[in-house]
Amino acid sequence: MKEKGKNSVVSTAMKYVFPLAVSVALCWLLFRDIDFGTMWAVIVGECRPQWILLGMGISILSHVFRAMRWRLQLRALGVEVSLWTLTLSIFGTYAVNLVFPRLGEVWRTDYVARRSGASFAEVFGSMVADRLADTVTVALLTVFTFVVASAGVGAYLAQNENTYRAVVATLTSPWLWLGVVAAIAVTITMFVVLRRHPALVAAKAQLRKLWQGFAALATMQHKGLWLLLTVAVWGCYFVQLLVAFFAFDFTAQIVYDHGIIAVLLTFVLSSISMGVPSNGGIGPWQWAVIFALGIYGLEQARAGAFANLVLGCNTLLLIALGIFTFICVARQNHTSKINNNQ
Repeated sequence: MKEKGKNSVVSTAMKYVFPLAVSVALCWLLFRDIDFGTMWAVIVGECRPQWILLGMGISILSHVFRAMRWRLQLRALGVEVSLWTLTLSIFGTYAVNLVFPRLGEVWRTDYVARRSGASFAEVFGSMVADRLADTVTVALLTVFTFVVASAGVGAYLAQNENTYRAVVATLTSPWLWLGVVAAIAVTITMFVVLRRHPALVAAKAQLRKLWQGFAALATMQHKGLWLLLTVAVWGCYFVQLLVAFFAFDFTAQIVYDHGIIAVLLTFVLSSISMGVPSNGGIGPWQWAVIFALGIYGLEQARAGAFANLVLGCNTLLLIALGIFTFICVARQNHTSKINNNQ
């Protein structure tokens, strides 16, 4: 019993305390060399807010497209949910993730499963497929971007020898590859040697249900529309960042001087950073954007002003959408309770 309680504490710490610690540590490293007075003066004196507001509107549109895409996957499982419910679930996911990283996906699965009367495991599997599609998209964009932007990245690394050495040392570290091999070996051991263990048998049963939700991608109708919506989701993300570049003269000048590739590289690095455990990308996202803008010669104070303003406004939007969502959910629950009593 004590062991179970200990494991529960460790699990909770890894899920919630660790991401918060990562966010705090990265923010400290990020801001320790930044002059807040200069950064604030840049934001107040040089920002054109209409571009930031336009980006926020495009962000809302991306959530609606994501809900439309998920609806196609759920229909392939025989789960019929209104677009309104799915849109609320997307709004709520990002709001919850600001406080409890990765718990937003569990919340939206539970919410949609309850509203539709479907199996939690099937809906969760469909959500995993939704996230996997994002991972594949980021991987493809990363390969494409580093091919077309290799000249700029190479020039930056050539001018920053310490960064170049750090990248090479990480990729050639035997500890990195030893860790990969160890993870594969542990996974194989669990599924081969311990295949009859009750916990593993139960886990396999849940994985089969998850697979049903994931496999819906292969059997669903309107695959072309699903791909189009995937392009729409990520197109919105990219355009949102692109229009934000025009909020300041110094970032707009990067677009004029280096073209759309500069925005694409910033976009890809910031997308990869969202994989780092943190609260809503706070910390890793700014790091990635400042690093990308630094490749094109932008000083840290101005790059920090841009990154913090864009992320700050997006975070405020997610909070507002989250409040709106949970008000709507509370009203839905109240209405359902009245109907049940009647």
